[in-house]
Amino acid sequence: MSRFSRQTILPEFGQEGQEKLSRARVLVVGAGGLGCPVLLHLAAAGVGTIGIVDGDTISESNLNRQTLFGHQHTGRPKASTAAEVLKEKYPDLNFEVFSDFLNTNNALEIISSFDVIVDGTDNFGTRYLVNDACVLLNKPLVMGAIYKYEGQLMIFNYGSVALNYRDVYPNPPSENQIPNCAETGVLGVLPGIIGTLQASEVLKILSGVGKVLSEKILFFNLKNSSFYEVGIQPNTKGRENLPESEMDFKDRNYNINCGIAERINWETALDWALNMTNSILVDIRETGEKPLFEKEYLSRIPMGDIRENPESLSAYENILLCCASGQRSSQLAKELKQQFPEKKIFSVEGGILNPASPLNSNEYDT
Repeated sequence: MSRFSRQTILPEFGQEGQEKLSRARVLVVGAGGLGCPVLLHLAAAGVGTIGIVDGDTISESNLNRQTLFGHQHTGRPKASTAAEVLKEKYPDLNFEVFSDFLNTNNALEIISSFDVIVDGTDNFGTRYLVNDACVLLNKPLVMGAIYKYEGQLMIFNYGSVALNYRDVYPNPPSENQIPNCAETGVLGVLPGIIGTLQASEVLKILSGVGKVLSEKILFFNLKNSSFYEVGIQPNTKGRENLPESEMDFKDRNYNINCGIAERINWETALDWALNMTNSILVDIRETGEKPLFEKEYLSRIPMGDIRENPESLSAYENILLCCASGQRSSQLAKELKQQFPEKKIFSVEGGILNPASPLNSNEYDT
């Protein structure tokens, strides 16, 4: 008996539906909390070729929701590790790995060879980038999003009225409208639910079975286990913001920084530096700059050196920057966020002259 026998005996699906899945090519952008359940269910269902895009590495803080990974995987690249785990479970499938973040230079080329695109990312810039690329290439886009206890599911660029993300949100939010990523938590089950719903919509698109969730947004509230839908319509002003051509797309800047999230207080910064893997606390002041501040948990890399070689910090998921007052570190945090949009990059509030800093307190004399 085939491992797909429980699917092929379904009315309307049958062997024909299974063959459609086996011929399909699906790209999953982001192998995180949403991407992991999407990948697992698409592979289990027998989608023939699955592309995985993610330039990030696995950290211990990911493990409550990124269920393809375990402690033995920390520090490894997400995209290639997800492919290895799934290939071991389902050796008959093909996996194409892109261990990079999508950007205007590579997005169109990567997306163009796939039938359906799944957005499992957690930042606004990438959502707009993926949306605009899918509109240019006429690719169906299955998008999921979560915030605290609520999740959303949206299907774009599909059906007789091909809506897109800009019909709902014409313009990206400003920096001070984006929630503080360091303070916004998530229960791992929520992205599991939304990611599974994303996978179900992909299977419906590919097989032609059922009614695809188009022209509406599906909301799920974890606290009261409720679902509700909101209809959406074309937005003329939003569509005016779409790139008109490939050249226009490549000239755009999709880096949207979280203004509040760029700042972190000393208590949280020290807790992360001391207790969280893949974290680094960096004093970016110039060599010899007073007052001296030397601790075991503190790295000293001048701002100019980081600007010259930002890749020196690429191995870390959480990058915490401090200077004398917080001004230089805030500027550098913004610059590094453009270089590494998926990483958590913060400026420590008030710098080392802040009364709460370890220089002025005996609380952290490690």
